[in-house]
Amino acid sequence: MHQLNFPKYQFRFKSSENKTLIFDEIRKKFIILTPEEWVRQHVIQFLISEKKYPKSLINVEKQLKVKDTIKRYDVVIYNRDGSIFLIVECKAPSIAITQQTFDQIARYNLVANATYLMVTNGLEHYYCQMDYENEKYIFLRDLPVK
Repeated sequence: MHQLNFPKYQFRFKSSENKTLIFDEIRKKFIILTPEEWVRQHVIQFLISEKKYPKSLINVEKQLKVKDTIKRYDVVIYNRDGSIFLIVECKAPSIAITQQTFDQIARYNLVANATYLMVTNGLEHYYCQMDYENEKYIFLRDLPVK
């Protein structure tokens, strides 16, 4: 798999039916290793190891109803009160981060009302803090440590 712009992490792999699978610590199961999943697993480790976000507050690939459509977010970190602290949108390394990517996570956030947003393709990472009062996002150099 592609070298990403994250620290090196140890992952568990296995093969099944000529496919490589990677163990997801949050979902507690092996997932088919796609380029996007490779990024997602690095993000999860980054949030746990570097940012100290508790595993118990992390949710991966769940559905979210946005208007009349069902969407899937990549990673969400909850606050202890159940509100959403962070939404992460992961793309494969070959996918450029564009305005469309930010529009996608902004649509998810219409429902989620997260404090922070992260968009990454594993090579480039963008972090934003929401400013609901002025209806904009403020770009940050990094996410806060929990």
